[in-house]
Amino acid sequence: MTPDTRFTHAAAALGCSFDGEIKAGGNYLPLRRDGHTLYVSGQVPRIANTVVVTGRVGRQVDLHQAQRAAKICTLRALALLQRELGSLSQVQQVLRMTVYTQSDEGFTQLSEVADGASDLLHEVLGEAGRHARTSVGVYQLPKNASVELDLIVAAQP
Repeated sequence: MTPDTRFTHAAAALGCSFDGEIKAGGNYLPLRRDGHTLYVSGQVPRIANTVVVTGRVGRQVDLHQAQRAAKICTLRALALLQRELGSLSQVQQVLRMTVYTQSDEGFTQLSEVADGASDLLHEVLGEAGRHARTSVGVYQLPKNASVELDLIVAAQP
């Protein structure tokens, strides 16, 4: 199975479709390419025009819901990469991922939230999806999203 097929299956399993435009929320680019390096701007768990997982993790949102949010963010990032590269098989390596979790005071399972995104990258891209990572707890995220993540990716020469 190709990375593109695995991406389609993962999106369907989460009830997501990224057929429409994935817009930036302001005066910036959702993806910026510099040679073989691609920088994916922060992605929130938005499907169409709706942020589908909102609120503080550890209060309104449980760990499972936060992991689902991280997966949706990852799928949005992969959709952007697929459009830019023509195929996810052109991803040489995911270099780095940062995952921000809008967390309640005392919520410490930030790495476990990020595991949802890391596992999905590995599921879709195989070894090319293994990456360096930082997981950060924050007070607030855009549109009250529970999770936001960004990626740095190396493309095939």
